[in-house]
Amino acid sequence: MTVLTKPAESRLVDPQGWRRKFGVLGPSTNIHVQPDMEAMRPAGVTNHYARIYTPNAEGLTDASFTSATQTIADNVMIALKDVLTLTPDYIVMGMSAITFYGGIKGATAFQKKLEDASGLGVSTGAFSCTAALRAYGGIKRIAFLSPYWPVANAAVRQYFEEEGFEVVRDLPLQRTSWLGIAATPLSMVRDAVHRLDGPDIDAIVQVGTNCSMVKLAAAAEMYLGKPVIAINTATYWHALRSAGLPDKVYGMGRLLEEF
Repeated sequence: MTVLTKPAESRLVDPQGWRRKFGVLGPSTNIHVQPDMEAMRPAGVTNHYARIYTPNAEGLTDASFTSATQTIADNVMIALKDVLTLTPDYIVMGMSAITFYGGIKGATAFQKKLEDASGLGVSTGAFSCTAALRAYGGIKRIAFLSPYWPVANAAVRQYFEEEGFEVVRDLPLQRTSWLGIAATPLSMVRDAVHRLDGPDIDAIVQVGTNCSMVKLAAAAEMYLGKPVIAINTATYWHALRSAGLPDKVYGMGRLLEEF
């Protein structure tokens, strides 16, 4: 009689995520990261979303935005601990503001904290955006938009400038709650892109993962004739490539189609 033995944990293969299992961390109020990244997911890869607890911060102002995002930062490690129980192969950060805080030094420290705790590679919004900009090549001057308040845009500006990009202008949409960010009208985002564009910039970047711009960015870069990078696209692209997956995903812009 043949005796079947359980294979070692390291040899187990998931029948759906047989290529990679991604652990995706995002704030509990984030509505858009999960469907956006599902739309970009190639065959054999599974996304496992872990929610970082945060109340719906309301009445946001320039003075309160940073402290509201700190609540998210304080709970990141709990969500990471939860998602590690399914033994993912890679971690994807579906939130952006805190990944920019403190410039390159702060972004590096945040990523290292997650990598040390998980023992896995991690794609963060900040580093994914700069990797995307460099993938296009020849980009020196940029503009960016966010659903944030000026205090947070200043942190994003600092990060991009430390990475060597000239930030010509930026636009904070100043949404007043986390769920308000999710409900940002597409017309407002579209108008922001037009306000930012000009012959003096090489690319436009959108940050703020709960303000989905994946499809609009893909369309905008066709009619503007320059890269338009949505952070959800950049982060998932960075995760795929960092995890050794070269798949091209069509209909989501040049980044996933060409690089």
